Amino acid sequence: MLEGLGGPYNLGSILRTAAAYRVEHLYLAAMQIDPTSTNVGKTALGSDRFVPWTVHDDFAKATEAARAAGHSLVGLELADQAVAIHDAVLPTPMCLVIGHEDRGLSKAALAECDSVVFLPQLGRIGSLNVATAASIAMYEARRQAFTA
Repeated sequence: MLEGLGGPYNLGSILRTAAAYRVEHLYLAAMQIDPTSTNVGKTALGSDRFVPWTVHDDFAKATEAARAAGHSLVGLELADQAVAIHDAVLPTPMCLVIGHEDRGLSKAALAECDSVVFLPQLGRIGSLNVATAASIAMYEARRQAFTA
């Protein structure tokens, strides 16, 4: 689930990674961009046809749809209650919740998440590009599923 994403190239990249890791559905909540735009397509490179997605006007509607599909919500955010993603036991089925490029997840989104994870970083930079962070989180979710 993407909340308020603003960059079309980031969305395209996330779609491409989601197709590579066989993500079942992508919930787009309160998006600032058109997922069918040419700029999204430039980085998705056709992979968007392999990932079903729906657009929701607000986060609450996207949350309702994900929960109706039986998913637990796991936020990806550096927050007080967050656990390192590799230490977390990720539920199945689950829906990763990823926020805006600059602002991250809203307080309302964090409050709706069943758990929150973060990506530990060793360098001097405190954050990653949202598409890169989403890719790492999708990989870890699949890795855990492979070893379970």
